[in-house]
Amino acid sequence: MNRVVKILIALVVLIVIVLLGAGMYFYNYAVVPSQKDFLAGDTPGTDVETKKPEEKWFQDEHNRSYWDLTSKDGLKLKAIYLPAEAKTDKNVIMAHGYMGSAETMASFAKMYHDWGYNVLVPDARGHGESEGDYIGFGWPERKDYLQWIDKVITENGKEAQITLYGISMGGATVMMTSGETLPNNVKAIVEDCGYSTVNSELAYQLKDMFNLPSFPLVPVTSMITKIRAGYFFGEASSVAQLKKNTLPMLFIHGDADKFVPFEMLDDVYNATNGPKEKYVVSGAAHAKAFTVDPKTYQETVAAFLKKYVN
Repeated sequence: MNRVVKILIALVVLIVIVLLGAGMYFYNYAVVPSQKDFLAGDTPGTDVETKKPEEKWFQDEHNRSYWDLTSKDGLKLKAIYLPAEAKTDKNVIMAHGYMGSAETMASFAKMYHDWGYNVLVPDARGHGESEGDYIGFGWPERKDYLQWIDKVITENGKEAQITLYGISMGGATVMMTSGETLPNNVKAIVEDCGYSTVNSELAYQLKDMFNLPSFPLVPVTSMITKIRAGYFFGEASSVAQLKKNTLPMLFIHGDADKFVPFEMLDDVYNATNGPKEKYVVSGAAHAKAFTVDPKTYQETVAAFLKKYVN
């Protein structure tokens, strides 16, 4: 073996080592649950506040009970359940944001509860009280939500009407769930600022935060994620799942969103084949649509759901 070949082999090995190291860093940065310095602390769906009346209501142990189930791959998953004040067939299953938990969803839980819904708020795998050592970005979680749907029907009766609601990563979660075979009990889906695909979102974040191209870091990290968490980023597509959806969907997004870019709204809205509506909140940053205009937000969601939930 001549000297040039040895140098080339050494360079290839070095490049592979560097790429794997960078991929592991990005995996730990984005996929492993931990405190994320790039998240705004006041983003709905990601942070717990304790001053608002709805937070105090939500945290009152008299208003809640706790549900759990075991995922198909053996994780113990937890949820908070808040029954309606009067017996009802109306139910909502909520999905929180990236590095949030059930405890961060008080404002939205109170909104649905005030409308007479039973409210179930799971902790996503790797979040809150649920087991898991990785973030699924909504992809493995879609299977978990099939189980939560079945549990609501088992607990609340075969006539249960179910709405799915999610914000940010939770929005992507319910969109990804929409492409699965769902029971007729699921009547409508509301998503707020979910991303089109995990690949697109991570590519955007790499460019925005580090000024780096997606290739080769995203594919390398995707491979590591497949080995350690069981899925490729390319599998996790809201757009692909929405193309199989026929359920009514309301899509919400702030036009000042710089975390899940506003342009992704058209990608997901155009993908679905079911009845659909779009609600754009002027001046709202990521997951801030409710905060910017809570009155119109609630009126819009309520009007949408009245068309499909008796």
